[in-house]
Amino acid sequence: MASSSASILGVARSLSGKTWRWRGGNMELGGAGAASLEHDLVTQLLLARGVPHDDIERHRNPSLRAFLPDPSEFRDMDLAAERLAQAVLTQEQVTIYGDYDVDGATSAALLIRLLRALGHEARYYIPDRLLEGYGPSGEALVRLAEEGSSLIVTVDCGAMAHQALDMAHAAGVDVVVVDHHKCSPELPRALALVNPNRLDEGDLAAAHGHLAAVGVAFLLAVATVRALRQRGFFAGRAEPDLFALLDLVALGTVADVAQLHGLNRALVAQGLKVMARRDNVGMAALIDASRLTRAPVCSDLGFALGPRINAGGRVGESTLGVRLLTTQDPDEAREIAAQLSQLNEERRAIEQMVQEAAEAQVDAQHNRAVLTLAGAGWHPGVIGIVAGRIKEKTGKPTLVIALDADEHGNGKGSGRSIAGVDLGAAIIAAREAGLLVAGGGHAMAAGLTVAPDQLGALGDWLDERLGADVTAAMASQAMLLDLAVAPGGLTPPLVEALESAGPYGMGWPGPRVAVGPVRLVKADLVGTDHVRLIARGEDGASFKAIAFRAASTDLGQALLHGSQDRKLWLAGRAKIDDWASRPQAELHVDDAAWID
Repeated sequence: MASSSASILGVARSLSGKTWRWRGGNMELGGAGAASLEHDLVTQLLLARGVPHDDIERHRNPSLRAFLPDPSEFRDMDLAAERLAQAVLTQEQVTIYGDYDVDGATSAALLIRLLRALGHEARYYIPDRLLEGYGPSGEALVRLAEEGSSLIVTVDCGAMAHQALDMAHAAGVDVVVVDHHKCSPELPRALALVNPNRLDEGDLAAAHGHLAAVGVAFLLAVATVRALRQRGFFAGRAEPDLFALLDLVALGTVADVAQLHGLNRALVAQGLKVMARRDNVGMAALIDASRLTRAPVCSDLGFALGPRINAGGRVGESTLGVRLLTTQDPDEAREIAAQLSQLNEERRAIEQMVQEAAEAQVDAQHNRAVLTLAGAGWHPGVIGIVAGRIKEKTGKPTLVIALDADEHGNGKGSGRSIAGVDLGAAIIAAREAGLLVAGGGHAMAAGLTVAPDQLGALGDWLDERLGADVTAAMASQAMLLDLAVAPGGLTPPLVEALESAGPYGMGWPGPRVAVGPVRLVKADLVGTDHVRLIARGEDGASFKAIAFRAASTDLGQALLHGSQDRKLWLAGRAKIDDWASRPQAELHVDDAAWID
């Protein structure tokens, strides 16, 4: 077995400037078929992702039975469940207060659908991103109380809403917070605050800090049904099918880029099965609007379904996502899904304009550890996407800030980080240091509000706090490969074997394959900045490959203009191309290296 720290295949520096290393053991399959190797290959993939030898079988087919913890392990969970159960029994007016992103929309929809299955119609409130910003506002909570809500459940927000929850308490309304964002030592005043990232959480619950808010909401649903069962509520009625809610959990978890290991992986794996049943008419309409002709796979949640739900909160009406995911009317579902698709197209155009403006500032900050890019007129609804794009291109944590985004002239910012750099904790610390009006988040993503005259100080402060972490993280960056094959070994059975160790996502990376040696038969542009390739190996086999959004990168330029006589390795994700008359394997390229 090759050392995971040594460069492999002779690639000490690739076209993207990375060293190639094995993620786990050496899996050079050459041209061998994959069907007979599925068991060994899956075992290898699991081991390479940190699964202990004695826990392989539990992870091979992740089930809820194997991974679901007792919800009572979480602080305030039983208190929250009892209060929700009481509201069901007494038919109190309940409002679910959600966030405007996918995690918030799916969390809200999950609790609304749960309560509906329990014979209770809950209201919902989703703040407007531009007018109200992130998190619960005290004014909105008080207004909901005045309109008759005696219980408000905030989902995907509230963990840092001290002032707003003080106002709700003074108004006499009970608030239950269901969140996953980082907490400060002093918690806001709430009847119950369920969050695995509470600093006072026990070890078992804290180990589930990677849950998205929708995963926490699902645990609350389990606890609420248990509380009602103990009160004899189901003596004359059927219990709700909690498994039917897992399509919402899968969508929110993947779209929020939550770590897909442990419980999250089980939730997504089972949720995809539920999604394929198309029982939720809103989800079915969303799938159809995304032009998917097959059952969704994990990547579809992040790249097709999630962006459409997000588009409502980013550039349209913030309630569209919840309305779609809770409607029982197929006609309404089709109408909303079509509207979200149109908004998503508008979002893409706006995003492109903001990205071009932000990228124009990157060179001037080449010595910064954390890029802090800001501009007037940038749409706050797309800054998180742009931050993610620039982070991917530069390899550095990136903040993108829309100036003059509120009535006080403050900037609204969104940040994306790299592995090994906890941006959320840094933003919370910056807020506590007086550099921010507001801010919070988790390790890989954060949001903030900043006064324009503090931008320079914020950049300096982040560089000082995170500089060493960023340097270490970037120095350790490598292209981690799971196996190497000759072109003839890149086959549909191999792709199927690789996918059987999924679902893949953040924290459970999809397997990356090196294919070669090859020569490029063809290299050209597709769309605006995708590089399309046809490669042929020494074994006579050829295959299609594509490097997405790569045309302007060093990698893309080298592929487009390199000599067709030179041999190289291509590395990326093996996928099925089912547009042809028969399915073929292709490669989605992440990197490449010339063979000298």
